[in-house]
Amino acid sequence: KPHDGRAPDYDDWALNGDILVWYPLLNRAVEISSMGIRVDEKSLKEQLSKANCESRAQLPFHKMLLEGQLPLTMGGGIGQSRICMLMLNKVHIGEVQAAVWSNEMIDACEARGVHLL
Repeated sequence: KPHDGRAPDYDDWALNGDILVWYPLLNRAVEISSMGIRVDEKSLKEQLSKANCESRAQLPFHKMLLEGQLPLTMGGGIGQSRICMLMLNKVHIGEVQAAVWSNEMIDACEARGVHLL
């Protein structure tokens, strides 16, 4: 089954390992790291099917992977901005990371006293 709304052509959904911590300010879990085994021929084919994305099999990367022309890989990353958000007791990622936000998001944050960078 799919691992949240992630793309079917990245991590193998069965071999993905996220580190989540409970964040009381938001009353929910926050992912601070995502690591996993990337898709291989078998998992790519299965996940493309489950996600109704079979047409992607014709794209260059997908085609090479399905034909066994690419090596197995793994990877991961740490959510540096999320860790900063947690350590600084912030409620929005925009308080620790500069980005472009919609007017609706800016207004909602201003209404709650959240200062976006």
